[in-house]
Parts: sequence; C-alpha cells; structure tokens
Amino acid sequence: MKFVFDLDGTICFKGQPISEKLLISLEKLVAQGHEVIFASARPIRDLLPVLHRRFHQYSMIGGNGSIIASKGKIISTSHFDDDTLANIVQLLRTYNASYLIDGDWDYAYTGPATHPILNNLDPDKRAKNVKLDTLQSIIKVLILTSDNLKEVEGRLRNLNVVVHSHGNEGVLDVSPIGIDKWSGLQQLGVKEGEYIAFGNDANDIAMFQHALYSVMIGGNSQLSPFSSEQLLLSKDIENLIVKRLSELGDKNLINKLIT
Repeated sequence: MKFVFDLDGTICFKGQPISEKLLISLEKLVAQGHEVIFASARPIRDLLPVLHRRFHQYSMIGGNGSIIASKGKIISTSHFDDDTLANIVQLLRTYNASYLIDGDWDYAYTGPATHPILNNLDPDKRAKNVKLDTLQSIIKVLILTSDNLKEVEGRLRNLNVVVHSHGNEGVLDVSPIGIDKWSGLQQLGVKEGEYIAFGNDANDIAMFQHALYSVMIGGNSQLSPFSSEQLLLSKDIENLIVKRLSELGDKNLINKLIT
C-alpha cells in the first residue's frame, strides 16, 4: 500500500522539521513493504528542509501538484500559460497585492517583512528572491495581502486556475488549472484507491477523494466530508499518528479496507 502525507499541519507542526518519532514510524511502514510519498503545498525547495536527508530520495509532490520529484530529482513541472499569467499579474497590480510567486526553483516575494510565511521560505537558502518579470516557468502564486482579497478571489475564480483559500492564514493559493495533489499522484503512477492519505486542509480534497482511506488531522469543514476518520489536534497528536500508522500498516487491516 502507498501512504501519502501532506506536511504542514499534518505531520509537520509549527514549521519545524518532522520529528524523529514520526520519521521512524514512516520508516517502519517502508520496512513492512509499503511506500511513503510526501505531498505538500510547499515547492520541493521548501519541502526538503523539514525532511531528514535520509528521506530525500522518496517520491514528492510539491506546489500542490505543480512539481514532482522522484529519487532526488525533479521529473516534471506544470506552469501557468502566458495568457493566464498575464491576467493574474494584472489582478495583482490592480488590487495592490503582495505575493510569493514560485518558479521552478527561484521565487519572487513582495510580502511584509514580518509575514509568518517567511519562517518556511527557503530556510536553507537554496534559491534566489528575484523580480517577477525575470522568473521562469511560474508554477504557483500565493497572494498574501491586498486592498480587497475577497474581490481578488472572485476574479481569480473566473480565470483558468485552481484557487484554495486558506482562511486561517488569510491567503489565496493559486495553481494552474488541472493541477492538484491527485494529479501529482497520477504523474507518479499512483492509481485510484491504492493509497491511504493523511491531510489537514482544503488543498487535500482531491487527494482524499481518490484514496482508499483518508485521515484528517485536526478539523477543516471543507475537507471533513471527504475524510474516513479524524484525529483531533492535541499535545499528544504525534503519538496518535504513530499509533494509527502502526494499525493502518497492518496488511490484514488493509485487506479489510480493500474488501
């Protein structure tokens, strides 16, 4: 069985690297013959720092499906077409929006110097912050502030894009049309119903919809209808996840889920 994990808020908390306790439980899954895949809104550049180096060869989906990596190499990227990108940039200018925009590797950031997202942005200094007009192959747009964020969201939804609104963070996450974590899994050859998914946010919906079984960490009203079960956030959440992984890794239980 394949096990697919979102990172932030699922197995990675407060921007800190995944704990050794959880990493060991993931390695136990692999020792049992399962495959572990990571699927994050982070680009691969920002996904690597929260994973111990011994996991860097695992399959990864970054940018909500925009970047796919396998065996330590990026194997595919999906970016906005020129017309759609021009429309997005015009919206950014019209509504005085600040943003984090990702290319294949480098990025353009115009947000506040105190924005929390900076805690997760390229901590290992693997990339460069460049001007938007020099950024190549844009794969993801994160709108951080605006004169009217709600109106920007409405305008974006009329474009050929995928929009996720992260209400708790007050940001808009924009990806090319047809790109999500499920499309990323398909690029890795994963088929419907052959994986167990762990996630916590609206950008995990597509991944949950096609999973054999899905586990929501915490509470999200948009994701909840697509969840097989929920693990509530608490100071003991990591122990709860470890326990559930041990149970779900049992092939007898998996066979029951399949049948």
